[in-house]
Amino acid sequence: MDQEWNAGKYGQDGAFVHELAGGVMAWLQPRAGERILDLGCGTGVLGLQIAAAGARVTGLDASAAMVAQAREGGLEAVEGSAEQMPFAAASFDAVFSNAALHWVRDQDAMLAEVARLLRMGGRFVAEMGGLGNIAAIEVALAAVFARHGIAAGRRENYFPMPDLYAERLARHGLRVERIELIPRPTLLPGSGMRGWLSLFRQGALAGLDQELREQVLDECEQLLAPVLRDESGRWFADYVRLRFVAHRR
Repeated sequence: MDQEWNAGKYGQDGAFVHELAGGVMAWLQPRAGERILDLGCGTGVLGLQIAAAGARVTGLDASAAMVAQAREGGLEAVEGSAEQMPFAAASFDAVFSNAALHWVRDQDAMLAEVARLLRMGGRFVAEMGGLGNIAAIEVALAAVFARHGIAAGRRENYFPMPDLYAERLARHGLRVERIELIPRPTLLPGSGMRGWLSLFRQGALAGLDQELREQVLDECEQLLAPVLRDESGRWFADYVRLRFVAHRR
């Protein structure tokens, strides 16, 4: 089952995603009067921050619930696919994305769309999961699924290395100015690892009955506690982020 998003739960257990976006926001450096697309805008928190700099921001997200929340907050937002975006060519000075690109199934279709939407010289500034992102979490979940004979299904995310992603960007006319792989162990607020799994692996867990689902969550926590929970009981996700700036040639 594909991942679905609950905007309220995302606000509770996923707020750290936009709270830790200071680095990629600094790389964007939005300017007054610019037209900027927030690709995978979620609940619109970052889009509104970009707009506060004087930019004209449009959000795009595949989740109707996220788009509704973003609109409630005051962001102009559109529901749609990253692989086929509903905007005219050369509509934007910049495309921005935080923690969304690794969910896109067809990376080449998405990058072709980004290139189409950017004016010449426009910039694509994004942060996504990179190679090694949530490796321990993925291995633990796969081990628990295997123990219970649960089919793992297709892989949820794409986490590339910088050199290979730079090559992919270049193939679509996007010249990389800067790209970095950034290890970032991330404190999980709210319900900790259980909340993270329930939110970000909802698609994988959705087909399980309630008893089995709780057992899977319990066993994942047991496996992960020695490496992702500190002595005070705080949970962390083993995040590795890929951040880049590329320009339309």
